[in-house]
Amino acid sequence: FEKKNLSVLGFYPSKRHLIDFILFFCIAAASCSLGFLMKIYFSGQVWQLNPALSASLILNGIWWNVKSVLFEELIFRGALLYILVKRLGSLRAIIISAIAFGIYHWFSFGVFGNVVPMIVTFLMTATMGLLLAYGYSKTFSLYIPIAIHLGWNLAQTFIFSQGPIGNGVLVATSEKPFRTDSYFVFFLVTFLPILLVLSISFLLLKNKPQPQLV
Repeated sequence: FEKKNLSVLGFYPSKRHLIDFILFFCIAAASCSLGFLMKIYFSGQVWQLNPALSASLILNGIWWNVKSVLFEELIFRGALLYILVKRLGSLRAIIISAIAFGIYHWFSFGVFGNVVPMIVTFLMTATMGLLLAYGYSKTFSLYIPIAIHLGWNLAQTFIFSQGPIGNGVLVATSEKPFRTDSYFVFFLVTFLPILLVLSISFLLLKNKPQPQLV
């Protein structure tokens, strides 16, 4: 569509890009980890270091997450969002990209056809998609969306072993799911982590000067 190479996606490294990557990666990983730490605190879940942990397992887990994040970012915040921003402007482009990201996860999470999981999945992933798209539109670089996406996914799927690749760094010693009789605790554990990464990231991105899209 645009006849441009990948340089328009802000892939060239710089000191600012690397600082942004580390900062937003840590914010996302810490926010996601907080949810699991609250589950441990409120439900008494016990976790331990994976007895099968090895250098090979670590490398494979990291590489799987890097590949999946790059695939999604190159599509939804790369080619798709770049073209939409050029043609429709940032606001409409961000909304369309987020909706597409949410719908995509119906299939990648295997929930298509189940109404309630579809609604929950769409709300969670499309909301995160808004943040990731906003991160790209404010910087015209994939460093920040990749950092947020990778930080969250690594913490969830690999550090706390809640994903399609099996056990990672930490494993629960009991298979019992998290349960609580308190609606407040349930919503705190479920929504506080994503609200934190959204609010902190949006505040940091809001004050960033926006470069011109080439």
